[in-house]
Amino acid sequence: MPTVLMTAPYMIPFLERFQSTFDKYGITLIVPDVQERMEEADLLKYAGQFDGAICGDDRYSARVLEACAPRLKAISKWGTGIDSIDSIAASRLNVKVGRTPNAFTTPVADSVLGYMLAFVRRGPWMDAAMKRGEWEKIPGKTLSECALGVIGVGNIGKAVTRRAKSFGMKVLGTDIIEVDHVFVSESGIEMTSLEYLLSNSDFISLNCDLNPTSHHLITTATLAKMKPNAVVINTARGPIVDEPTLIAALQSGQIAGAALDVFEFEPLPHDSPLMKMDNVMLAPHNANSSPAAWERVHWSTIRNLLDGLGIKE
Repeated sequence: MPTVLMTAPYMIPFLERFQSTFDKYGITLIVPDVQERMEEADLLKYAGQFDGAICGDDRYSARVLEACAPRLKAISKWGTGIDSIDSIAASRLNVKVGRTPNAFTTPVADSVLGYMLAFVRRGPWMDAAMKRGEWEKIPGKTLSECALGVIGVGNIGKAVTRRAKSFGMKVLGTDIIEVDHVFVSESGIEMTSLEYLLSNSDFISLNCDLNPTSHHLITTATLAKMKPNAVVINTARGPIVDEPTLIAALQSGQIAGAALDVFEFEPLPHDSPLMKMDNVMLAPHNANSSPAAWERVHWSTIRNLLDGLGIKE
């Protein structure tokens, strides 16, 4: 009778629908009160009490995994990114880690396109002006006048590229992994160096994984290479951006704007200067918002858990 620690915040509200499935396989759930994620100290309280876990962006550090071993056998991540799980420690301790690749490609790519349209057509700013009683015709432009730089041309980066090209945008791409030449040829993306992309893009979309090569990729040196009219869009992971240096660049006018769905610390502190910036669009880590996509991920996460625990469906 395996016990599973359930901490995935997108899944917890719907547990009644899945209870019969857990009952079928004799799984007992431990369901803590979760706001955004479980930190290391939160997880350590449950060490040794569970055989498997369904998690969101919980901090499964080496310390946590060692404390949970040898009982812990499987972690099933709700979603795609597993940067909050120490994969090396998990492998060493024989803890299987499952995830759902390509889970939210469509809603995240749509979000990137939405941010670009908002900035070029100035919709949110005209709406705010109208509601202040101002009849102000703010100049806009079209996406076809703009170049997009895609950092990380994986599933989401490819989807962003296709959408941008359909609007007539020039698209530059960069990745530490070689991108499929068929996609490059068919899409018309121009693969280039990071430096060239930064200095020639009007929009810069971060679509890479969080790893040692991408941590604080956007910082003083890279911001200095951007055009004054550049807008940074981050729907990937907060720590890819060195937030204080981005804030300084936005405040000084070094770059024109930013659209941020993710942050170094979540929830974003109420006293963050980002909260009061007129040239920034903010969202609460919600670019994956799509009930249809969530449903697919719910079931994929359960299947990954069963597989990790060695339970046959």
